[in-house]
Amino acid sequence: MGQTYNIEICLGSSCFSRGNREVVQIIRDYLRKNHLDDKVVLRGARCMNRCSDGPFVIINDKTFTCIGVQDIEKILEKELA
Repeated sequence: MGQTYNIEICLGSSCFSRGNREVVQIIRDYLRKNHLDDKVVLRGARCMNRCSDGPFVIINDKTFTCIGVQDIEKILEKELA
């Protein structure tokens, strides 16, 4: 089946209010648009106690901090290539 990717996104109140709500939707749209739904496990996480670094996303154990809606597609393109 090929490689499977794991994406974990913090949904704690700080990250959520800083934009991770929109980031989740962008990730879902990106996966659907690029037919990656069956290759990516997308999970929300409760607060990870890194609020000052948020919003943040972990892709295959690689952490991306201070993610904004303008950043996430570029990161997905690089990490899911």
